[in-house]
Amino acid sequence: MRCEVCGRKIHSDPIRANIEGAKLTVCAECAKHGKIIYPDEEKRAPSSPFLTIASGAGSTSASTVTGTAKTKRQPQMMQKKRNLVAKVEITQELIEGYASIIRNAREKQGYSHEDLGLKISERASVLKHIELGKMEPNNLLANKLERTLKIKLLIPIEEEETAPVSMAGKNQEMTLGDIVEIDSNESEEPKERKQS
Repeated sequence: MRCEVCGRKIHSDPIRANIEGAKLTVCAECAKHGKIIYPDEEKRAPSSPFLTIASGAGSTSASTVTGTAKTKRQPQMMQKKRNLVAKVEITQELIEGYASIIRNAREKQGYSHEDLGLKISERASVLKHIELGKMEPNNLLANKLERTLKIKLLIPIEEEETAPVSMAGKNQEMTLGDIVEIDSNESEEPKERKQS
């Protein structure tokens, strides 16, 4: 008999082991890579996550199969994992011209890219990319730069207020065509729509 992992001939008794979820017959050397399955454990192992379905002479059983009917193994419905999505409200944005502001402040403080990188625990190449405008710093890095260089990089987001558009009739719904007409004819009142 040969080991199912290394392929060597097994001279002593073969060992059953669970290696990365697979039950294999292995040599003593390869048994170290998994958990050894003892004969009494294999018999009382928990049921597999598959349903056994008998297909044959019109009989279907979800538990055990009797007779000479062929069996199929189908996966049971697993519980769906809920995707946990963090709802993050963005309240600050990066100012325009951040690259030149960071470069000027760094040079004013007398830091090289390497010195500033060591001070804020960031790589010098990242700081060079930010100063060239090839990369935008995230909020955490922007906060570090603000504290170290004593500059202001993040400003609160200003929300634009939109004027509500009112329709002449209360029972009519706004459509995309109405919005296009409103934008092109702002001074005129909307026309009565034909009901379809």
